[in-house]
Amino acid sequence: MDELIPLNNQDAEVVFELAQCSNGSKIGLATLNVPKALNALNLNMIRLLDKQLKHWADDDELAFVVLKGMGDKAFCAGGDVVSLHSAMATGEPADYGQTFFSEEYRLDYAIHCYNKPIVVWGDGIIMGGGMGLMAGASHRVVTERSKLAMPEITIGLYPDVGASYFLQKAPDNIGLFLGLTGALMNADDARFAALADHSIDSNKFTALLATLCEQSWGKVAALNHDKLTQLLKKFDGESKTMEKGGLRTHLNTINRMSEYSDLAGKVNYLTGIESDDKWLAKAVKTLKHGCPLSAHLVFEQLKRAQGLSLKACFKMELGMSVTCCEVGEFQEGVRALLIDKDMSPQWQYPSLQEVPESVIERFFNRQWREHPLETLV
Repeated sequence: MDELIPLNNQDAEVVFELAQCSNGSKIGLATLNVPKALNALNLNMIRLLDKQLKHWADDDELAFVVLKGMGDKAFCAGGDVVSLHSAMATGEPADYGQTFFSEEYRLDYAIHCYNKPIVVWGDGIIMGGGMGLMAGASHRVVTERSKLAMPEITIGLYPDVGASYFLQKAPDNIGLFLGLTGALMNADDARFAALADHSIDSNKFTALLATLCEQSWGKVAALNHDKLTQLLKKFDGESKTMEKGGLRTHLNTINRMSEYSDLAGKVNYLTGIESDDKWLAKAVKTLKHGCPLSAHLVFEQLKRAQGLSLKACFKMELGMSVTCCEVGEFQEGVRALLIDKDMSPQWQYPSLQEVPESVIERFFNRQWREHPLETLV
């Protein structure tokens, strides 16, 4: 493989490079480059990615894009909720929140609809905003080090970034379970929950990229897509068998949630589980200590999103997210977990029963003269 061609400063928060292939075609590489923050996605990174993806979409010589994270700890640990907390603390929650979430969701939507294949190398931690980047990619790769989760219930938020859409694709009850418990998924879990396509050993990225560069890529996206799939399957087959995950192990236990029709019944069932299994016990503990309002939001979003288009899901989520910036649970959750780190959030609504129906409805009734995401195509 020839040297990668840098397209911007190597200290930038997202580094862009080109790899030259055997017939003159090119591969675009985008690397999230804030490893000290576990590559958490801030507004500048969103804008850098959006601009470069648009440029690459119009480059006829570029066959596909590879998106990865710098370092061996994380692809992307989530969105930059600390900056959102600062906006909430200074009294500008809706304005900044609307800007941040609108641009993040536009980027996520663009990845879902991209006109060329996108490979996400999902090595290490992938949470929240990282899941949003990965979910819409055409080829989603996980490794033995992958740790995926939607843990927003711990900070008074809810699984956003298109989760209303992609959690519906998981087997029965899995999507709701993941949202309520923030349960950690490994590579096996990710594939079982339809959140990843291939599992490849983490030490094979360099060899994979070299193999991709040895190919002759054409200008027909569908043919490149199929060829890419076959190459990734080859590396998948040559990789170690990934450890069985908690979702598959405890599927029967999780599926018993369906015996209860309302949220309270499902939550009472889950919190009543006593298990020596560390994975399941941690998931239950997270739910017990999570934000009751968030539990309502998870339940409602998945119920209301059934049958909705991807665009409609993102539009619904934007209303929910901007409202989260105005309702104190999100601010308090971030404070307790990431600012003061006392791990003792003081929720306004300490139990499911204490969350007023009117408060829940507020998240789904936000009105705009013109919706910020109306122009998504």
